[in-house]
Amino acid sequence: MSTQMSKPRKRKYAVLGAALVLIGAASLVAFHGHGDSPVNAAVAAASAAPPTEVDVAAVVAKSITDYQSYSGRLEAIDKVEIRPLVPGTIVAVHFKDGAMVKKGDPLFTIDPRPYVAEVDRASAQLAAAQARNGYTSTDAARADRLLADNAIAKRDYDQAQNAAREAQANLKGAQAALETARINLGYTNIVAPVSGRVSRAEMTVGNIVSTGSSAPLLTTLVSVSPIYASFDVDEQTYLRYLSRDSRTSVPVSLGLANEDGYSRDGKVDSVDNRLDTGSGTIRVRARFDNGDGALLPGLYARVKVGGGAPHAAVLVDDAAIGTDQDKKFVMIVDKDNRAQYREVTLGTQSEGLRVIVKGLQPGERIVVNGLQRVRPNDVIKPNAVAMSSTSPTPRNAS
Repeated sequence: MSTQMSKPRKRKYAVLGAALVLIGAASLVAFHGHGDSPVNAAVAAASAAPPTEVDVAAVVAKSITDYQSYSGRLEAIDKVEIRPLVPGTIVAVHFKDGAMVKKGDPLFTIDPRPYVAEVDRASAQLAAAQARNGYTSTDAARADRLLADNAIAKRDYDQAQNAAREAQANLKGAQAALETARINLGYTNIVAPVSGRVSRAEMTVGNIVSTGSSAPLLTTLVSVSPIYASFDVDEQTYLRYLSRDSRTSVPVSLGLANEDGYSRDGKVDSVDNRLDTGSGTIRVRARFDNGDGALLPGLYARVKVGGGAPHAAVLVDDAAIGTDQDKKFVMIVDKDNRAQYREVTLGTQSEGLRVIVKGLQPGERIVVNGLQRVRPNDVIKPNAVAMSSTSPTPRNAS
């Protein structure tokens, strides 16, 4: 009985299994054969997408000298505040505001008449002192002769000698008074103590000026050429370039706020005698020629200090450098035109390009424009361009 019942059941299971096999085969055929499948559409789209076109440039390989850049201010070598040394009334101003003057050129004139009169008075007093000195000297010599012959009393002799010494002292005092009067008369003609450029006249004709602590400022005079640039350098730069006796041979270049590069070359003039422990810097002053007068004291200055022997380096545009968290990278383009991620170590700037200390070799090509559209191992269409320094802002990784 059990044998007869198991045969129909086996046949039922066999038919059901065959049906399932047919259904699975049909589904597999439908899956592979349906042209509108989303998977097939994505695969087809990926295979049909053209390579991304980006700008590619070869890294620059050249010999450079290391430089460090700093910010500073221009300072005049000589700066003089012109103030009166004698009181009186200003009767003349001899310059125009902002004019160039030479050492010894007249700037102001204070009314000289009272001082001329003082010179005349001192001259008269000197003449009287000279006459008195001559008389007493003769009288003292006569007393010497009479004393030798016992023809004069000792008291009279002492009086004659004393009068001669007193007259000689008065003569020296009169000479000093005349010299002082002449000096004061000279102070009425205020001249430029150094060559340079004057500011505006703070006091004009007709104003009465005084001396001492209340003496007014008449004008300011600053020298023009050469000129100083003062800036603070870090301890490493000082130890590397400026602590040696040959610091005057260290090349220094100057650029203004409206200049991209460095238009003037100079030399280190002085280094301060102590390091500021708060900032870790030391004050340095460099001297630059300013024959054209374009540099003015107080202007912002970009200064770069360099030294050492020239060495080989590779350089790239900052626009080709990406940021990946705390890392810097570039995209290398290999011989198959595939983009490859490469971490790099950055150095200083040189002539608008960034020095790559580690990570690149001469002759390699990198993506310089379109970095955000490229992923590692992407096939790209390179558009060859020259390495440029016109885009200094690095692009971040997306």
